[in-house]
Amino acid sequence: MAAPKPEEISHPPMDQLQGLEYCIDSNPSWGEAIALGFQHYILALGTAVMIPSFLVPLMGGTDDDKVRVVQTLLFVEGINTLLQTLFGTRLPTVIGGSYAFMVPIISIIHDTSLTSIEDNHVRFLNTMRAVQGALIVASSIQIILGYSQMWAICSRFFSPLGMVPVIALVGFGLFDRGFPVVGRCVEIGIPMLILFIAFSQYLKNFLTKQLPILERFGLLISITVIWAYAHLLTASGAYKHRPQLTQLNCRTDKANLISSAPWIKIPYPLQWGAPTFDAGHAFGMMAAVLVSLIESTGAYKAASRLASATPPPAHVLSRGIGWQGIGILLDGLFGTLTGSTVSVENVGLLGSTRVGSRRVIQISAGFMIFFSILGKFGALFASIPFTIFAAVYCVLFGLVASVGLSFLQFTNMNSMRNLFITGVALFLGLSVPEYFREYTAKALHGPAHTRGEWFNDFLNTIFFSSPTVALIIAVFLDNTLDYKDSARDRGMPWWVKFRTFKGDNRNEEFYTLPFNLNRFFPPS
Repeated sequence: MAAPKPEEISHPPMDQLQGLEYCIDSNPSWGEAIALGFQHYILALGTAVMIPSFLVPLMGGTDDDKVRVVQTLLFVEGINTLLQTLFGTRLPTVIGGSYAFMVPIISIIHDTSLTSIEDNHVRFLNTMRAVQGALIVASSIQIILGYSQMWAICSRFFSPLGMVPVIALVGFGLFDRGFPVVGRCVEIGIPMLILFIAFSQYLKNFLTKQLPILERFGLLISITVIWAYAHLLTASGAYKHRPQLTQLNCRTDKANLISSAPWIKIPYPLQWGAPTFDAGHAFGMMAAVLVSLIESTGAYKAASRLASATPPPAHVLSRGIGWQGIGILLDGLFGTLTGSTVSVENVGLLGSTRVGSRRVIQISAGFMIFFSILGKFGALFASIPFTIFAAVYCVLFGLVASVGLSFLQFTNMNSMRNLFITGVALFLGLSVPEYFREYTAKALHGPAHTRGEWFNDFLNTIFFSSPTVALIIAVFLDNTLDYKDSARDRGMPWWVKFRTFKGDNRNEEFYTLPFNLNRFFPPS
């Protein structure tokens, strides 16, 4: 038997991911695009409902307050997604709420000046205004780093090798939002996980009028089936005598969103009153803004690959971060109770459906704005049990992580240097935040516990984030360990052409601003 040829053993590196049905600037038919946009909207509901559902009760808020915060968050998500897809990176990314802001926001909620307020409604309003003030001030970090092109300068220290742990941990770092949540209601979560994998992968070649309907709409179909099944279990009294926590995770009528939602309500700036400003609150929030910036950088690079585009040039990436800073400013003005970042699950859905079209994401932004104004209809969809979303996250977060690992194809993984950097950054990126989580769960405060609350919030927020820890370690090691003689091993010959807008002629097709705005903002 003849020895296999080298090209039969290995696969050549590819700038753009192959096998996508629609890339960033190609569009499905209007009917298909609207259905796909609605699917992205449904997926975005998970985080949009979960964050307010956790934080609002801690602030003394009622179900009415929770509904208003969910509506406001969805409304601003829609605006931010449109701004980002039109004028930011122009990648097909949903800009959603971020868990990175939880640490400083919980710290504000527990501030003694706020917990001493006896009236729950007054405490809720005062806490909301304090969070708004901190978000408004902290948003300046991304606005300055983005529009001054300072983040573009920082990104010159990134390489394919350094980005692998960052992008991978954008997905892997969210493992606690996956099966641990599915396990809270296995009779709903596991069927959802199995059904979604079956529809989107094993039955993906099932065609209806030449359309792979189960691959394209596997998420929507499986959520509909399992939601109906969950409602049947709820109506039949299956959870009547079960523990309260089980009922909360399994029942379809425990969210109290539909009864509390108004028919029509348009969110507006300063609807909770004038924001209040505190230097300590703002400083802690700045750490969350930095974490959001790093996580979004990894998510943008993953999205570019799943949209079959080239990696965003430094100038475009920085422009996107600037617009994301504007998004956090809007979060502060409207009062969404969290900051903005790229929705990782929606990035994963690009790969699952094999549709990376920008138009689909813009349509989903329209659904967010529309259903946030029509409160009752939006609340109906938002009452889907969170366990159903967690089952989907198990697939989509893993898909985004694997996109990060795919950047290893541009590096030399026979190099001990590269193996060391990748392994250490991945391991510590998972291990350090897990230590911070476990410590906080036992001690009810983070490992950083000094008299300076702002300092504690800053350190605890930074080290709670897996991609941030990975970026600090990977970029430091990659730029200090034998870096002069390892440019080829790091993947720099491939990477360097994507640093500038004019380095690759495809950049113009993917990232040029609409309405001929490049005349006024020429790319560098």
